[in-house]
Amino acid sequence: MVDDSAFMRKVISDILNKMPSVSTVRIARNGQNCLDILDADNDFDLILMDIEMPVMDGLSALRQIKKDYSIPVIMLSAVSDQAVTIKALEYGAADFIEKPVNLMEIQDEWVRELYAKIKNICGRSSKPPVAANHKAKPNGAHKKRNIRPQAVVIGSSTGGPKALLEIIKGVSHTNIPVFIVQHMPAGFTRTFSERLNEESGATVVEASDNMLVKNQIYLCPGNYHMTIQGDRLKLDQRPKMHGTRPAVDYLFETAAAHYGANLTAFILTGMGHDGTAGLQTIMDEGGYVIAEDQESCTVFGMPRSAIEAQVVDEVVSLHEIGKILQTIVG
Repeated sequence: MVDDSAFMRKVISDILNKMPSVSTVRIARNGQNCLDILDADNDFDLILMDIEMPVMDGLSALRQIKKDYSIPVIMLSAVSDQAVTIKALEYGAADFIEKPVNLMEIQDEWVRELYAKIKNICGRSSKPPVAANHKAKPNGAHKKRNIRPQAVVIGSSTGGPKALLEIIKGVSHTNIPVFIVQHMPAGFTRTFSERLNEESGATVVEASDNMLVKNQIYLCPGNYHMTIQGDRLKLDQRPKMHGTRPAVDYLFETAAAHYGANLTAFILTGMGHDGTAGLQTIMDEGGYVIAEDQESCTVFGMPRSAIEAQVVDEVVSLHEIGKILQTIVG
């Protein structure tokens, strides 16, 4: 646990010590202090690190950690750290969590979110592998990949920002709309959409309510669900699904209803099973589904759920997904 605030270190380390299966918590005052500790003993499963710190900030420490060690890092982010947080995800942070608004009264929901992230990131290799060349063939029928769909939908969670940056930067232009739901808090999605737009030759925007669908890439804003209604995007704040808002399932289900067999869906890295029900609807309507393989996932949760539910046509690496995406949108 790395933070320059003694109070923050005490509060968060107390929470960590109460979590099941957490045996030891070490604390560090800044990035350099963290690196000094790792030089002496690097037998750690996870690093939880603040961004803004004296002596050495979290971003500088992260770059050194990713160079020298294979320990996953979760960044502690303030709302004012949006751009730096997105940069940290590019540099290899496994995930981030917003700092508690009030350290004196930390909400149970925040503790549950932190525990879920730690559990999924640290336990990502605990389940048996799924074959990388797995193909689910509904009703025993072999489906041919649709290389000219009318739209693409993408769902992702933990590890998604880095994965999306990798595949979107290769898209020079798009002749069809691409819709993305990435589990991310309100505020951060605007910064992330701007970063994606910088990297891609295509236009990437954060979606807004009643936005007319054009041939560009749309990122769902945090704290809203996004659906497709005719030629418009609709945003709403219905209750969370799978503990999150936005939820991938809402997008997938409405996209399936609108585009039918002329839809290709990608389910990328992320914890939980959001997207599986929506993928079932896409397959029922004749759409084509591609999942990211276990080896390239940060957390093999959402793709695994879809594969085990047999609502996937193809399982490939993230690199291959990037090539497929370039082909079908260009």
